[in-house]
Amino acid sequence: MKLIPATLYSLPLLVLLLFASMASATHTLEGNYVQGGLLVGQTEPGVKVRLDDIEVRVSAQGYFVLGFDRDQAPQSRLRLTYPDGHSEEQTLKIARREYDIQRIDNLPKRKVIPEKMDLERIRKESALVKAARKLDDPRTDYLSGWQWPVKGRISGVYGSQRILNGQPRRPHFGVDVAAPVGALVRAPADGLVTLAHPDMFFSGGTLILDHGQKLSSAFLHLSEILVKEGERIRQGDPIARVGATGRVTGPHLDWRMNFHSYQIDPQLLVPPMEQ
Repeated sequence: MKLIPATLYSLPLLVLLLFASMASATHTLEGNYVQGGLLVGQTEPGVKVRLDDIEVRVSAQGYFVLGFDRDQAPQSRLRLTYPDGHSEEQTLKIARREYDIQRIDNLPKRKVIPEKMDLERIRKESALVKAARKLDDPRTDYLSGWQWPVKGRISGVYGSQRILNGQPRRPHFGVDVAAPVGALVRAPADGLVTLAHPDMFFSGGTLILDHGQKLSSAFLHLSEILVKEGERIRQGDPIARVGATGRVTGPHLDWRMNFHSYQIDPQLLVPPMEQ
């Protein structure tokens, strides 16, 4: 597994990439070669990049991102095709992770097994989220680097599977930070607001920031959203307030990230939480 040293988190990501670019004449990759990990790469302008079956967007300066799903296979294939037609392939070794199992009881039955009247609402909200994550442009907002959107006790981790009222559910794909209702949420990186919904069935107040090239962050269970769809955001800007909306047992922020359809672990991108 290749990790960016913790001492480098305070440096702008662009500086790290420029430094790393000296290591290879064709391309560089920096990040976490692990399930749920994210890599930031740079290559020559005009190069086409493909990760397994995904066509990866590349900026005019040659920057791109790669992400790995929770259950990513041990190996992933990276292919670069250059403007002169020649190509090269690289096999990326992806480390396997062990995930926690969490049991949550005494939730309202309707939040565990939605009633028929809720299903249409859930389908419509899922379509809104899918549309918000559809944007694919060459912006490289992720080069701003990453910071925690809120500080507090980590109450839920990426990849853990929850058993709700005795019923196994999909794995948890974010990191939960316990904080009081009304605590300010700040943008972890530069981005563009693609969804600002006050009340979804499962996630309550929901905000999505697009960081460019099919990489996005979602912030769930919010009590208030402070930005509007279409607004450009800079790292550290106030964007929302922590809440206890949707399917929750207490106030917290659920921060999730997606690369295309892959679920990324946000906790791998930020330094250890400072209480």
